[in-house]
Amino acid sequence: MSLPAGIDPSVPPSGPGCGDCDAVGGWWFHLRRCAQCGHIGCCDDSPAKHATAHAKSTGHPIIRSFEPGEAWFWNFDTSELYESGPDLAPPLSHPEDQPTPGPAGRVPANWASTLG
Repeated sequence: MSLPAGIDPSVPPSGPGCGDCDAVGGWWFHLRRCAQCGHIGCCDDSPAKHATAHAKSTGHPIIRSFEPGEAWFWNFDTSELYESGPDLAPPLSHPEDQPTPGPAGRVPANWASTLG
């Protein structure tokens, strides 16, 4: 079985949260993992939308949810949702004790009113 372009199952995730948000003291709603390079970015409901920005800037077309219990993939090139896909290198989600939204201590009290 050959893998679709844009998926490298041997690459581990870049960390437990959105590194781009961490770099600027930001926060995220949900996390997404680049299936090609492992970059963890925040979802499009997050203020900075780092997962989509990563896909656009790198041309890496496929992300996987990085939320506990979720295994879906999204293809930016075709706008297709896949309910499952190949196994990726662990871990498959952020730590279960990490809050959503997160990270702890950086989420504003009015976070729900900021979602699109």
